[in-house]
Amino acid sequence: MCDIEASETKKPKSLKNKIVLFLKTTVHIIYLVIHIFVSLYALTLVGSITEESEKEIPISNLKKFVPAFGTNWNYLFQTLFLFLAFAHDVLEWASKQDSPIASKIRFWRDILFKGLVVPYTCFVFTMFWTLYSIDRELVFPAVYDTVIPWWFNQCVHSNILLLLVVEALLQPRRGPTHHVLELSLNAAIGILYAIVYYSIYFFAGRWLYNVFGIMTWWQVCLFQLLIWFSSYVFYEMQFPINRMIHGPEAEQHKEADSITEQNPQNGEVDNKDKNEKSNGEVAKNGEITKNGLHTNVDLETPPFSSKSWSLKYRSLRNQFEKTKL
Repeated sequence: MCDIEASETKKPKSLKNKIVLFLKTTVHIIYLVIHIFVSLYALTLVGSITEESEKEIPISNLKKFVPAFGTNWNYLFQTLFLFLAFAHDVLEWASKQDSPIASKIRFWRDILFKGLVVPYTCFVFTMFWTLYSIDRELVFPAVYDTVIPWWFNQCVHSNILLLLVVEALLQPRRGPTHHVLELSLNAAIGILYAIVYYSIYFFAGRWLYNVFGIMTWWQVCLFQLLIWFSSYVFYEMQFPINRMIHGPEAEQHKEADSITEQNPQNGEVDNKDKNEKSNGEVAKNGEITKNGLHTNVDLETPPFSSKSWSLKYRSLRNQFEKTKL
């Protein structure tokens, strides 16, 4: 299902839309600057780790396998999303949101956000702080405090959730943009990360997170299944939550005024027996008398083409029933 919100396309910018666009752009710029700064700081942080510090196994793992930590993968997904979101904001300010390039950016922006950013951000935040509250040594050993400042930890493990909250409030995303593609990306990243993570253990003999080191292999397998299942649950949860905030999807306009009401007593169409004159021809009960023949108005007027098939059938049924064959 392709979910392109009406507020972004084919509508002139009202004052409300301009305010929302301004807030979205501001948030995207602020977060993009923060993400770029934190990413650059991480590079300098890893480069500043001394050989003396590397004697601690957790810090040695941090320096050697920094690209393999799940937190960093999720931070990368968020950064890519922010680049796409900001690019679309710029096009929207220029009233180019209906251009082909804007449509492609919007499509991949929403695919990335729904399929990867939401499920993995929720997983990182929930799993990290749950294990941290039980025993921080399982996910963030105390020795990390000697090289990682407290604010850096908050940026990559706490502040990431705030972005989802703000996006949910400002941007309607009531359903999948492309359900199969989003789930495929979600599953592909989950499997790819598992391959990378377990390969490090089998080839380097080290667990990046100590929580795996206290488990037996069958517990590791169950925990891995929990990781995959939770990412799927978080993916599916975002849509009902977004509909709670922004309301259900607007139903397509029904041309009820062009369709007569049914009489509940006999089930026949009640037109209040109105007679109208049109070009010297008599219209009665929704029909036009023309050369002694009765023709249904709906067949000759454009509104008929816009009705749903069920309503078209109901409009034609009485004509067929009254016809003598």
